[in-house]
Amino acid sequence: MTPRLLLLAFLLVIAGITVEAQRPAVIGYYAGRPTGIDSFPTEKLTHIIFSFCHLRGNRLDANNARDTTTIQKLVALKEKHPRLRVILSLGGWGGCKTCTDVFSTDSGRREFAKSAREMSDYFHTDGIDLDWEYPALTNVPDYPYKPEDKDNFTAVVRLLRKTLGRKAEISFAAGGFTSYLQTSIDWKSVAPLVDYINVMSYDLVNGYSTMTGHHTGLYSTPQQVESVDHAVRWLDSAGVPLRKVVIGMAFYARIFQGVDSVNNGLYRPCHFYRGMPWRDQATRLSADSGWVYHWDPVAQAPYKYNAKEQLFASFDDTTSIRLKTEYAMRKKLGGVMFWQLTEDNFFSGGLVDVIDKTKNARKK
Repeated sequence: MTPRLLLLAFLLVIAGITVEAQRPAVIGYYAGRPTGIDSFPTEKLTHIIFSFCHLRGNRLDANNARDTTTIQKLVALKEKHPRLRVILSLGGWGGCKTCTDVFSTDSGRREFAKSAREMSDYFHTDGIDLDWEYPALTNVPDYPYKPEDKDNFTAVVRLLRKTLGRKAEISFAAGGFTSYLQTSIDWKSVAPLVDYINVMSYDLVNGYSTMTGHHTGLYSTPQQVESVDHAVRWLDSAGVPLRKVVIGMAFYARIFQGVDSVNNGLYRPCHFYRGMPWRDQATRLSADSGWVYHWDPVAQAPYKYNAKEQLFASFDDTTSIRLKTEYAMRKKLGGVMFWQLTEDNFFSGGLVDVIDKTKNARKK
């Protein structure tokens, strides 16, 4: 082998090691204050996604001075953690009202892509995440959508790749439920253009649900098809490379009220009550307060029921987080992500630590 070929082989090996060292990706969305990021173990993340930028006209924009400061604070973390990637996200639930209109025209898409490049250059961020909930599907009440959203989403991703270049990361937050998987995305066209598909495999039972269930269960059950595994299998069957699929975890509980005691409240009529961060659950969903812990061995998911208050809670915990991380590694997925970092325990002993410990244990 010539010296040039030896050098090329060495560089390819190094590149491979770099990619593998980042896998599985651990991606945390962050929607907190500028100073809040110091309370969390960011060294255990591969990506932080700032949540959220929005559209001002056709342009990507940070809403205010606080958001600008937050982005700058996140980017500054790369001085301590050079391999950390900081991504700007557009949208979120209720944050993409004008996406249907802006992305429906060539001029709108071009102005958006140009502004995304300008923001990335200004802040020295590493890419963009599209959190459009949801193309071609009913979403926030009275928000517009149309069938053409599906092709327009492809068009804007294609233009972003051309405008941002190959080094920039492009991801999008994908609904984890069947109607989204079937309707919203042209998977064969979009998958080759993006680095990660962040599957929101949470809120599978949500604020509009009238029956309880697992809002972020790992496996399907006879009573509930929607799950992490269901979404992964669907994407696999559609030809999406699993190395690009990132499964979502919930750092919060969904609590439902008016739930009778049959089956300890699971799969029973309900009304959504509220969400609750993981860091508050030990004290506010405690046995002393009437909450009883249950584990569904089929869904591989925890839940709690409070008979006195007729309340039902669905959530991820340390066990389900470990199982999901193991699942991602076993299936050779792109990694795991979660919503969101500020809902974890401060400093240590939280769910990020569980992901990191599980990830490192599986490498050995």
